[in-house]
This record gives sequence, C-alpha cells and structure tokens, in this order.
Amino acid sequence: MKRRITTLVLAAGLVLGSTWAIAETGAISGEALALRSIMKDLGANMQAVTDGISREDWALVTKTAPLIADHPQPPFTEKVRIMAFMGTNMGRFKGYDEETHKAAESLQEAAAKGDGQAAIAAFQAVQTACYGCHRDFRKPFLEHFYGAR
Repeated sequence: MKRRITTLVLAAGLVLGSTWAIAETGAISGEALALRSIMKDLGANMQAVTDGISREDWALVTKTAPLIADHPQPPFTEKVRIMAFMGTNMGRFKGYDEETHKAAESLQEAAAKGDGQAAIAAFQAVQTACYGCHRDFRKPFLEHFYGAR
C-alpha cells in the first residue's frame, strides 16, 4: 500500500513537472501550436475581406467577417501554455482579441447593410487590433515557442 502511494505521488509529480516545463519552455521539439493554424486561417480571412471590400462584394465580407470575429480557440492545454507564457500580459493579449471580435462584428453589420464607409472603418479597427497584438507579442511569442529570432 505504501509503495503504491509513493508510486502515485511520483507519477503525479512527473506529470505536473512535465506540464510546467512545457509551459515554461514552449513547444516540444518544435511542435506547432494550434494557434499558428488559427492565425494562418485568420490571415486568409483578412485577405478575403480585403478582396471583398475592394470589389464591393458585401456578401463575401458579410460571410467572412464572422470567421474573424468567432475564430476557433486553441485547445485547453495550449491555452494553459500560452497563459503561463503571457503571465501578467494575458489581459492585454485577451483585450486585443476582444477588440478584434467587436470590430469584426461591426464589419459584418456594415457589410450586410452595404455601407462601404462603415465597413472600411470597421475593417481598419480589425487591422489595428491585429497590428497591436502582433507588435506587442509576435516576436517574443515566436522566440519562446519556436526559438525564432
């Protein structure tokens, strides 16, 4: 019985220690985070909106804006790793995401009405939120999780 408890405690310690080490050091051997794929899809959606606005294809913009506003979230374990890395900056990181969400919803509403000026203004707000997040977090994020310099 005592041996079984000791084994369980050691196993739990190894699991927790490994989880902490992954959170602190980033991806395991260059493993790509799901967030990378999410960002790639967001980039494609931003390009589609740019194309839609330039051609005044409000149906395309209306259809694409929710893909930006309600983009997929990383899996829970990845969120934990990101939160551990972000630390006290997590609120600012989430704030950029919320700004993007709200601006993309405004973009959808403006495009649905065929209001080009409002759609352009809303898209500018989406781009500004994206830029702010990338300016503040992209480089340290890539260095931490991918060793990129």
